Amino acid sequence: MLGVIDLPTYLAGLVLIVLLPGPNSLYVLSVAARRGVRTGYAAAAGVWCGDAVLMTLSAAGVASLLQANAVLFGIVKYAGAGYLTWLAVGMLRAARSMWRARREPAVPDARTEEPAAGERPFRRALVISLFNPKAMLFFVAFFVQFVDPGYAYPAVSFVVLGAFAQLASFLYLTALIFSGTRLAEAFRRRKRLSAGATTAAGALFLGFAVKLTLASA
Repeated sequence: MLGVIDLPTYLAGLVLIVLLPGPNSLYVLSVAARRGVRTGYAAAAGVWCGDAVLMTLSAAGVASLLQANAVLFGIVKYAGAGYLTWLAVGMLRAARSMWRARREPAVPDARTEEPAAGERPFRRALVISLFNPKAMLFFVAFFVQFVDPGYAYPAVSFVVLGAFAQLASFLYLTALIFSGTRLAEAFRRRKRLSAGATTAAGALFLGFAVKLTLASA
């Protein structure tokens, strides 16, 4: 089908890969839990746009350039790790404030809060996606296994594989968004739970930053 081979195996592998936790999905879940469905989808849109850009660049050969140029790969890698660290520090600072205020009365509805100053979920999710050179290399390494080398239009095959990947991401992030709104109610009632979850999210983002720092092309 349009140069795509062994589609069932691709779809099975795609499901497993999409379900793996990462900074993008964690951020979308966090935003949905704090701000509700609409803002959760704004963050998810940033993920989808970022992934689409990475897939396009991968098909255009930029991933091969990153793999061949250690300096360029290092620049993108450390920039991405720095941004994840900055997000982690912000989460941990917010968690510290939550721990201090945990004995105060709960607000009527956590989703009616105003967005944090300077927080733009779409932009943040987009940047998290784009500053991940390993994701771009992954798209090439994974996609190429399911492209017929004899097909005359391999770019079309990449588009088909990318469309399936985006569909899987849409379904998964939608599930996370609606799960996040359910978590919001629990967080509203239990401030210790909210503070603990924010602390855990900050720690995970620090872990993602360290993992990206240690990555090699």
